[in-house]
Amino acid sequence: MPFPTAPRLSGIWPEYKSPHGPKYHFQTHFGGITTKTFVNGGVRAGMFGGVALVAVIFFASGMPRIQQDILMKFPYLDKYYKRDKPASDNPF
Repeated sequence: MPFPTAPRLSGIWPEYKSPHGPKYHFQTHFGGITTKTFVNGGVRAGMFGGVALVAVIFFASGMPRIQQDILMKFPYLDKYYKRDKPASDNPF
């Protein structure tokens, strides 16, 4: 008679777990995406989004509407973008 396979043994004897061994547990997932991978992906997407936002503001900083509405709200940038000369004296 052949030895019983693992599924046949599971009903006869309970699986032994050592009290000194690691405590394994099942990790919840949805389609292989765990909460850890979801959080890591969110952090990376947030960083890329922040860099993209800074790049867009940097490239659009020459537009007067962006200067007045966004950049002049920061304490040290308001002096840089404030124009004290009248438009007739400005060569640009």
